[in-house]
Amino acid sequence: MRRVYMSFLERSGWWCEFLEEDLKTPLPKKLAVASRDKILEMARRGSSELNLEQEQALHHAFQIGRGGVWLNLTEEQYDRLKSK
Repeated sequence: MRRVYMSFLERSGWWCEFLEEDLKTPLPKKLAVASRDKILEMARRGSSELNLEQEQALHHAFQIGRGGVWLNLTEEQYDRLKSK
């Protein structure tokens, strides 16, 4: 498993960027999604640790228009983020 930080920002939809675990190295793949539901789905899929408190923090981030979450990715998922 690879640990990756996904940050998101609302700008005519939601823009997602990914950083390596060092929080300095960006991964080349960027995503644009139409709804916050897709971000929540990615967070649920990628985080074995997503509890009620973290889910509430995500909803607060949606209200203010920006936030982030740690994801635990398989090697295949990580490889997809490494490619453009």
